[in-house]
Order: sequence, then C-alpha cells, then structure tokens
Amino acid sequence: MDYLQITMIIFAYITLIIYLTALTYIAAFCLMQIHLLFKYYKNEKRSELIEMTDESLPFVTVQLPIFNEMYVVERLIDNITKFDYPKDKYEIRVLDDSTDETVDITARKVAEYKAKGFQIVHVLREDRKGYKAGALKEDMKHAKGDFFAIFDADFLPKPDFLRRTIPHFKDPEIGVVQTRWGHINEDYSIITKLQAFQLNVHFTVEQVGRENANYFLQFNGTGGVWRKKTIEDAGGWEADTLTEDLDLSLRAQLKGYKIFYLEKTVSPAELPAEMNGLKSQQHRWMKGGAETAKKLLPKVWKADLGFGKKFHATLHLLSSSIFLCVFVVGIFSVPVLFLLDSIHFNAQYFAIFLTSMLSIVAVYYVGNVKVAWADGDRKRNIWKFLFLFPVFLALSMGLSLHNSIAVLQGYRGKKSPFVRTPKFNIKDISDKINKKQYLATRIPFTTVLEGLLSIYFVAAIFMSIKVGSLEFLFFHILLAIGYGTICFFSIKHLTLK
Repeated sequence: MDYLQITMIIFAYITLIIYLTALTYIAAFCLMQIHLLFKYYKNEKRSELIEMTDESLPFVTVQLPIFNEMYVVERLIDNITKFDYPKDKYEIRVLDDSTDETVDITARKVAEYKAKGFQIVHVLREDRKGYKAGALKEDMKHAKGDFFAIFDADFLPKPDFLRRTIPHFKDPEIGVVQTRWGHINEDYSIITKLQAFQLNVHFTVEQVGRENANYFLQFNGTGGVWRKKTIEDAGGWEADTLTEDLDLSLRAQLKGYKIFYLEKTVSPAELPAEMNGLKSQQHRWMKGGAETAKKLLPKVWKADLGFGKKFHATLHLLSSSIFLCVFVVGIFSVPVLFLLDSIHFNAQYFAIFLTSMLSIVAVYYVGNVKVAWADGDRKRNIWKFLFLFPVFLALSMGLSLHNSIAVLQGYRGKKSPFVRTPKFNIKDISDKINKKQYLATRIPFTTVLEGLLSIYFVAAIFMSIKVGSLEFLFFHILLAIGYGTICFFSIKHLTLK
C-alpha cells in the first residue's frame, strides 16, 4: 500500500467520523422530538378559561416594543384597545425606538386613544441601548402594573386575551403565561406556509410536551404575560444575547417559577413574507440561541434538577446547533459517498440513522394535520402535508449555511445589533411587498455561497448517477433544491421596486 492510498484511507475515516458525529446529533434531536410527542399525548384535559370578576382583576401593563413599524403600528394599537378588560385596569405603553415616520404615526394614534380615555403612553428613548430588552427593562421603572403583557408589532391578540391569561396567575408559582402563535398570512406564499408548518410543531408538540413532562418551556418573546416579581427575581431583562426571551425564561425557571402554556388560546401574528426578512429573523433566533446556551448551560448543569429535566434543557438550548449539523452532513455526504469503498463501509448502515430521522414525520403530522389544521378537510390536509414536508426539509437544509454562520457567531461571542424583522401588513395573497421600505438592498456573501452550494449538489447528483452510487440521491436533490431556492428568493426579494 503506497503513501497516497494510506492518506486516502485516513482522509476517508476522518470524513466518515465527522459525518457520523453530526448524523448522531441529528438522530438524537429527532428522538427527543419523538419523546416530546409521546409526552404531548400524555396531556391531562384541563380548562384554559378561569372566570374572574371585574373587581378581582389586577392592573396590567401592556408593553408594545416597536422599531420602525410604519406599516403595522396603527393596526397594533387599534387591536390592543379592543381588549375586553376594564379600561381602568390596564395601561398601554408603546415603547418606540423608531427612527422613521413610525414616530409621528404612533404619536397621532396614541393621542387619538388618549382622548378616548385610554391609559396609553408613547415612550421614546434617545438611543436603542439594549434594543428590545433595554426598552422593556427601562420601562419597568415607570409602568404601574404587577403583570406585563408583551406584544411585538406584528401581533393581533384577540379581545379576550387578558381575561384568558391573567386568571392563571392565581397560582403563585406561575411566573409566565404563554399563548400559541397563530398566522395571519399563512397562505400568502410557500415561504409563509413553511414557516407556519415549523412553528406549529413548536407551539403544539414541543411546548405542550415539555409542560406535561415538567421540563423547561420558553417564553416566546411576545403573545404572553409576565409576573413583575418573576422578572425581578430572575434578574430582569438582559441584552447580552439576541434572544432575551429565552434567556429570561430559563433564568426564571431556574429560580423555581413555572411557565403556563395555553395551547388553545391563539395570538395571531404576521409571518415574514420575504426571504431576507425571514433570514434576519432566523439569524437572530439561531445566534441568540447559541449565545443563551453559552451563557446558561453551566447554570443548568449545576442546578438541582433531575437528569431528564437537565437533558432536555440542554438539548433545548443547543437546538439551534441542529443547523450546523445539517450543514456538515450535507457538505460531507458527497466525499463520504465516493470514499466508502476505500474503507469497505456499507452505506446501508446509514439506514439506522434514517429510521430515527423519519420518525420526525410523525411529529410534524401531529403538529399540523392533527392540531393546527384540525378544522379543515382531513384528506386535503394529508395531501397538503405530503407536499409541504419534503419542501420543508429542502428549504430547512437550504437555510443551514446561513443559520450555521449565526450559530458559530453566537458561540464565538461575536456581537451584533438586534435586527428587527420587517413587517409589511401582509394579510392575504392580494397584498404586495413591492414599493415598501425596509427591504434589504444588497446581496450578502452567504447568498452567493448558497448558489454555489446548489451547483455543488447538482454536480453530486450527476456524478452519483454516472458511477451508479445512488444512496444519497434523494438527499442531494433536496439539498440542491433547498440551496437554489433560498438563493433565488434572496435575490428576487432584493430587486423588488
């Protein structure tokens, strides 16, 4: 055996080890999801609605942190004033860090409702120090409520929101009540359909499964209510991560407070309607998740918790790393395919991992067909699922480069500003995002790389067909479609005029 052969064998083994390590993590993540699905069906039937008389209702502060939301701020404020809650028992505080026309639009709307007798305040800051977390923290010094309902600019909570959430705070252990996100514009495009498809799983199987198993949940940044004392006991809002919601959630639960989740109480919101807005949201979530993991994992491991609770909290905090593993598995699948013969490794062994990954189909089926789409025609929903699931896999793979960069930046400690997700008041297919502000104006280097990766996997498809090695053919087709689609829409949504 010559030097070149030895080198190739060593390279083949190193490549295979890296590939199998990433694949093992993905399999573990999928098995965790199946475990949560099992816990989801262990749900004890309970009433989400607790009646309270108007006299016994506490005073609530509704915080609306906004930044450059000229297209949606009016509908947000209009919606909050429709709460079926005594007008003298809640205040609305619009935390406006905007630098554009949003400031004037908000000022007019606040003045309008103040004249109608609402307790509403327009709060302006000289700078965006701490971004959303900083605005929430600073405002707590001036707010009157013992409970804080928080809504991002794209949310339209229903009139009974406070009456359905506040009564649960009768239990002193409950520090947060979180509701399920709905989707105003789910049917607008394939991009919004796929976002809803993924979020439906988080807001059904994951949140309910964790609650039933007594694992840590998370406050999702909006569509929920905090007990003021819980925020204070947990150390308050902190801006050292981009996911201040996940950070405070874990710190509050480590202090012994519980998050109460209302699956049947839905708070509708607008999904990002264009690719670059979705990417900015994903970057913030993925990087912030890594930052929070780096910050809080040592505290979780040292805490007096059971093994199951620690294990699931660990995987929860590391969940953004799944994209890093997906990226590695995709990139390394090509050399692995052509190097297996040199080390006499049978590709059929990968079927063991495939089985665990296919189990995720059940999780997405329940979260969507059985719950989120339950009111629709069952047969139609099954066909819809069969179409969306592989497309969802392809686009998730296509986002793996972008999200992996965000995760690595988070673990490295690279700081970046809180980039808000642009909203365009998109409700249905008749609405347009052209001629709108807030669209991205340049092509980032990652978009170029996504295009090159699509070509990489197209080449892998042709090579595998040529040599007759078809084990990864479907996988490479999904990767080529995923990266190509992400690249295409990223550029398309830059050029809207």
